[in-house]
Amino acid sequence: MDHMGLVSLIPPIIAVILAILTKNVIVSLFSGVYIGVLILVGGRPLEATMEVIGNFIFPQVADSYNAAVLVLLFFIGGFVALMEKSGGGAALASGAIKYINTRAKAQISAWFGGIIIFFSDLGTPLIVGPVFEKIFDKAKISREKLAWIIDSTSSPVAVLIPFIGWGVYIMGLIKKEFELLNINTSEFSTLIQVIPFQFYALLTVLMVPLVALTKLDFGPMAKAEIRVQQTGNLYWPESKPLRKPEDVEGITKNGHAVLIWLPLLVLFVTLFGLLISYGFPFEPVPGNEFRVSLSAAYLFAALSIVVLMIMYKVKKFGEIIDIYTSGMQKMVYVAVTLVLAWSLGKVINEMGTAAFIVEAMKGNVPSFIIPAILFLVGAGMSLASGTSWGTFAIMLPIAIPMAVGLDAHLLVCIGAVLSGGIFGDHCSPISDTTILSSTGAGADHIDHVKTQFPYALINASIALIGFVVAGITGSAFTLILTIVLLIAAVFVLSKIHTRKYSERVEL
Repeated sequence: MDHMGLVSLIPPIIAVILAILTKNVIVSLFSGVYIGVLILVGGRPLEATMEVIGNFIFPQVADSYNAAVLVLLFFIGGFVALMEKSGGGAALASGAIKYINTRAKAQISAWFGGIIIFFSDLGTPLIVGPVFEKIFDKAKISREKLAWIIDSTSSPVAVLIPFIGWGVYIMGLIKKEFELLNINTSEFSTLIQVIPFQFYALLTVLMVPLVALTKLDFGPMAKAEIRVQQTGNLYWPESKPLRKPEDVEGITKNGHAVLIWLPLLVLFVTLFGLLISYGFPFEPVPGNEFRVSLSAAYLFAALSIVVLMIMYKVKKFGEIIDIYTSGMQKMVYVAVTLVLAWSLGKVINEMGTAAFIVEAMKGNVPSFIIPAILFLVGAGMSLASGTSWGTFAIMLPIAIPMAVGLDAHLLVCIGAVLSGGIFGDHCSPISDTTILSSTGAGADHIDHVKTQFPYALINASIALIGFVVAGITGSAFTLILTIVLLIAAVFVLSKIHTRKYSERVEL
């Protein structure tokens, strides 16, 4: 039997509903796994419990590939914790302050600072925001604009980097589906090729300098900018900022920029030096060699930052080790999420969920529209649940077999799922990065969501068009079309807005 019919949809649907209701990825994934296994064993709860543990969770942890991914995540977690606590990010951003003398430069500098802190999507708002808030106040740029900029350089940047926790997590999901479908392509090579199809993330990152350089604000954001420039008021009368300036004293202490750039240099040199020995970028790098190389790179980078922190007397050795191990502990949640995602993927495979969807859609839905459908479903799920990782975990095990079974462009479909997940992670009011961006910028959370959402909706609409076109052509050059559409959309909307509101004051 290839599939169990409509029943095979129950586990992913349960996982989606619980993700929206509970906002907890682990509870949602485990429930989906358990309900699926309960159906497979004929409704016997005790047997289902034993099966979940013995035949679904244990094998995922014992698998050599999975174990390597989990170990790699712990290396990454320790390194990121050291980088966040070193003070180097704030020092690097502060070093650029003396060159900032226009509103455009202030916005571009904050944007560039967010990109530099690519290794931590959750750390970006709390590192960049407090450093730039006084600069934005002096330049009469709204706190809402700062929140939007740091939010646009957190998860949208992180999902584009294949060698941090995000990339490792996504590659783990892709690899499992490739194994089940007997696809021999490297998951690392696949993720690299998917980057041009991550339309939403790329458009979100590119929109910041576009708006900053052309001064093309629109919607509630333009109102906020006019408020600050004409009245000097940082907030609306009813606003309630999530953070007071004194809440981030520990984040903005003076540090040394070398604590950021040198460890990252060690990371890149080690990683690419090892990968080149395997023929990269001209030859595909086997997954195991990539994971070993990446683990070694993060280890050497961590050792370099430990030495630097001791040299500059940032922390004592014991405190540094505590920071490193606490960073590893934070990855336990990610590791559990990944194990449950693999388990749910196995359940979905045994029930034939993807096979049922393919059979139902074949001949009824043109293959070129599949990426657009995946994007819309992923965007809706992530917006309602506030989680991109949960969206990836549920959607990729369905999307990849669908792409193969319906002869849709595989890379475009993967990009659609990732873009859909990032949409909610970026702009959902219950997303952790959205909340942290309001906190880092010292902005009212509702004001941040209201001013950011029109920008996000523009990007999502253009991304949807991109996925329809890419679904037809399969060409990475579709990205150029989406960028042109973005420039045109921002320009037109800004012109409409400037007719309705008074002319903005320039710095």
